[in-house]
Amino acid sequence: MGSLGTFLRYPDDIYPLLKMKRAIEKAEKQIPRDPHWAFCYSMLHKVSRSFSLVIQQLGTDLRNAVCVFYLVLRALDTVEDDTSIPTDEKLPILIAFHRHIYNTDWHYSCGTKEYKVLMDQFHHVSAAFLELEKGYQEAIEEITKRMGAGMAKFICQEVETVDDYDEYCHYVAGLVGLGLSKLFLASGSEVLTPDWEHISNSMGLFLQKTNIIRDYLEDINEIPKSRMFWPRKIWGKYASKLEDLKYEKNSSNAVQCLNEMVTNALTHIEDCLRYMAALRDPSIFRFCAIPQIMAIGTLALCYNNVQVFRGVVKLRRGLTAKVIDRTKTMADVYGAFYDFSCMLKTKVDKNDPNASKTLKHLEDVQQLCRDNGVLHKRKSYVNDKGQSNNLYIVMLVILLAIVFAYLRANGVISDEQ
Repeated sequence: MGSLGTFLRYPDDIYPLLKMKRAIEKAEKQIPRDPHWAFCYSMLHKVSRSFSLVIQQLGTDLRNAVCVFYLVLRALDTVEDDTSIPTDEKLPILIAFHRHIYNTDWHYSCGTKEYKVLMDQFHHVSAAFLELEKGYQEAIEEITKRMGAGMAKFICQEVETVDDYDEYCHYVAGLVGLGLSKLFLASGSEVLTPDWEHISNSMGLFLQKTNIIRDYLEDINEIPKSRMFWPRKIWGKYASKLEDLKYEKNSSNAVQCLNEMVTNALTHIEDCLRYMAALRDPSIFRFCAIPQIMAIGTLALCYNNVQVFRGVVKLRRGLTAKVIDRTKTMADVYGAFYDFSCMLKTKVDKNDPNASKTLKHLEDVQQLCRDNGVLHKRKSYVNDKGQSNNLYIVMLVILLAIVFAYLRANGVISDEQ
């Protein structure tokens, strides 16, 4: 769950972490008995534990539809990501994937670890898909068809311009935002605003661009062939080859390139806030809001951070647990975006080539949050570092956890309580 040193530094993490652990255990015990649905929810836990936790809050029918939608697109993404598949074999699969989801006999062996299991036993996902209501099926099929075609296009095309970058992100993530909006509408829980397509797309782009920035090193080191999603229009200002940014001698240019990529991602925040503010259903709101907060938090960590080119940069688990625990209303979202934009703002170097653009985007976000949020009535995500006088709280919580575990192990209390 975390190291003792981290707990001592961030004692406020402990309670949210315990709650998250408990919620994950509860979700795992609620996996349906039907073999198709059991496979889908078990696989969801394996490929994304945080997503599988948030999805549990949705109503049963919508939860099932979102679960299948996620796994279908994850399978499609597995085909796209597997660089060992020859292009002439990969393209037809991507283009026809929307038809394969209707075929319970179809499967294709690719990927690694849990993703290989997903692909080898894809018939379970197809069987679950066929049990969904027609409206859900149509939305999933349409988005899968459009995404597969878009992925196929970029298998044969490099991401050269910023427009290319936006188009690629639209195909692999913006369409996810559109698809989720269609599922929410089909459930009867939400209505669509006039600009729903644009702001749904921005929700996906913001998450995808964050992932592309964070995963630079993993993608560039992919074997047998690198995956390169950063647009040449940006990285070409700082290096002759994208992979050159990972070398220590190019650290200064690499960080400036990274900062421009983060600045580009910040342009989607206002659309994302507008989308979330329009949601009516509390469970759908939390489902959408938690990943967005984690994205702005990740960007704040990545900005001006050369470690992006050396290893893994991600939110500590305790902070993720806090986000899940605290995100209940739009005021919470405004507060979180304000906090992380402040954190990012403190890292801006005035000598950075894009400093003025970065600061302008951050100031616009902060002003929007001040105008709409109740910023003084909340706990901050930034100024929450542990203090020495919190040691007693840490020890008390640890003691209570030990007592609780002992009582549960001896049958004094049950998991249903």
